[in-house]
Amino acid sequence: MSTMTNPPNPSYRTAVETYIATHANPTHKFGHQPRLYALTQQIGAGLTYDDDVVFAAVWMHDLGVFVGHRPEDETALKTWNHVDYAIEKTPAILKESGFPEEKIPAVLEVIRTHQPQDAPLTPEATIARDADILEQLGAIGITRTLAKLGSDTRFNTFTEALTALKKQLAILPAQLHLETSKTLAAPRLKIMQAFLEALESEAGPNLY
Repeated sequence: MSTMTNPPNPSYRTAVETYIATHANPTHKFGHQPRLYALTQQIGAGLTYDDDVVFAAVWMHDLGVFVGHRPEDETALKTWNHVDYAIEKTPAILKESGFPEEKIPAVLEVIRTHQPQDAPLTPEATIARDADILEQLGAIGITRTLAKLGSDTRFNTFTEALTALKKQLAILPAQLHLETSKTLAAPRLKIMQAFLEALESEAGPNLY
């Protein structure tokens, strides 16, 4: 917890990190996990929660978005539920890594409610969900969105990416739960707003 209930255990944490490093494809998707965990530590400072649960959940939550785990067929990909996939596969991977089995249900609960539209029911889920929202804002949010061009069924043009970024800026800040998260979001929102204004100013009607 942070006030943490447990100190880090290098053996199973290293095993989980190594598994994700091996399976993250495209490779740029790997950076999301360590950044997300670092954000949870900032958000959770002074709060009581199980850091092991948060650690495992943030490292495992996006397993279903990796090439090799998600469907190759574009039609199937449009209806793919990467959360259900992660919930299905995570227990065996964590057990193999030596993660405490009694904590796995709590990890799955964090994964289940990590998206903005979800309602987190535990401190761990609230912290992880807020961190995941922050990763969709600011310079990192912009970078992650643009990186999806050509590899994500949602974004085929810069205009579609711009529309997505505008939606993220308009909707996500209000969905943050914790005051620390809202404070961390403030500079990210300024960066994002400035970028979007500059992009539209420079491109005019010709962004495509």
